[in-house]
Amino acid sequence: MTVVLAGIGADSTNLGALGPLYDDGRFEYVPIPEKTRKTSETATLGSWTLRYDDRAAADLTTRIEPQPIRNGVDSVSGAALAEWPLHRDPNFEALTYGEHRSNGYVSRLRSLEPGDIVGFYAGLRRPEGDRAHRYLIGYFTVDSVAVITPEMCETDREAILAANPENAHVKRARERDGELYRQDKPVVIVAGREPGGLFDRYPIRLSEYYVKPGNVQAQYYLREEIETEWNVRAGGQNMLFKPAYRCELSSEAFRNLVGPRTDRTPADAMDDSPASTQPDSGR
Repeated sequence: MTVVLAGIGADSTNLGALGPLYDDGRFEYVPIPEKTRKTSETATLGSWTLRYDDRAAADLTTRIEPQPIRNGVDSVSGAALAEWPLHRDPNFEALTYGEHRSNGYVSRLRSLEPGDIVGFYAGLRRPEGDRAHRYLIGYFTVDSVAVITPEMCETDREAILAANPENAHVKRARERDGELYRQDKPVVIVAGREPGGLFDRYPIRLSEYYVKPGNVQAQYYLREEIETEWNVRAGGQNMLFKPAYRCELSSEAFRNLVGPRTDRTPADAMDDSPASTQPDSGR
């Protein structure tokens, strides 16, 4: 059995902001902005309301700079910001997740089997400016995995698209005559099932921030206790660029470690260390 941990959600490189983590353990999942307007996704930065605040995702920033492959825009601000679509990936309601990143993501996700787990972590920041960290915010159980490759025939590609209508990559393809955003890369689409979903509160901190021996600058690293208890076997220690982690861990063992999805308590956060008060790095 395998668990893959995937880094997702808004950060300084796409939204210019992180989701808030409140003092009572509640937090916000904010998807990244789309790279293009061409998507059938109806959720926008302006319509995505925060779960525990009266603001929308658009209120967390003043400008975004989508980076499509070609024919894109330099920046989006003002009234257009609220209308910009979200790349809702993962979709915790539909339990679907897609990926084309080549730095371990495609290879590790495509090897998953039904009953395995995909866990999702994101950068979160406390409102008072304490250091941001990477937190596990939810997961789902794998139901099936499909891979669309550049050489795949149109019939097979269409069958996968039709079977995953709520996936963010499929929603982009539907507005591009069935063509994926990255036609030169394989795209993995993971269909999920319960148990799984977004945590209601008390996410699990995965990162530490410190100066490693031999270095001169502090950096984000995977917590040693997480690496050990979750039996992490691939992904490395440096967490700066959201690596995909592969854990040799059964689904049952993972669920026991992370605790329930709802009605979570401080003990489920697996973190009894005091909050850091160092200046925030912006990631």
